[in-house]
Amino acid sequence: MHPAAEDPQTRSALTGYQAGALRWLAGGVIAVVLGVLLGAALVAIAGSSGRTVPGVGLVVVVLVVAGTVAAVAGAGALLRYQRWQRALRTRPWQTGVLRIAGPAVLSFEPEGYDELDPLDAPVRLRLVSTSVWRTRAVQQLNGAVVRAAPVGPREWVLTAEGLSTVYGARVPARR
Repeated sequence: MHPAAEDPQTRSALTGYQAGALRWLAGGVIAVVLGVLLGAALVAIAGSSGRTVPGVGLVVVVLVVAGTVAAVAGAGALLRYQRWQRALRTRPWQTGVLRIAGPAVLSFEPEGYDELDPLDAPVRLRLVSTSVWRTRAVQQLNGAVVRAAPVGPREWVLTAEGLSTVYGARVPARR
């Protein structure tokens, strides 16, 4: 079997994921820069005229805090992208059926899975994303044939035919 990263659709999906990560990172950096520039302008206005502009200080704080959060999220997504890309260069896709048990609770039944065999168990996963639209997109795959690959000891990536991105999931911790 060929490594998953050799598949043109996989390369396209990974590129889409990387583009989203770069948008979050760039948007966060821009928001922080705008917040700092606006804060500097407020200080200059207050210093030269002695007047303050009501409410703009709150806007500065929101820009800097939200921008920092977005930049950190984008950087984290870029690191995930690199980790996933590296792993998919060596692992092939496994096809199977995806079952949805809750908002972010998944079960991947690899091809050849026998639900009547007590020794055969599906791969239990929990969706990594907390984004509502990504969670809903995965929920629409309930019962669909998907492609999945392990990209770490407890981390999987999945996609399906026609999707323009990949979704990350983790094996939940055993209790």
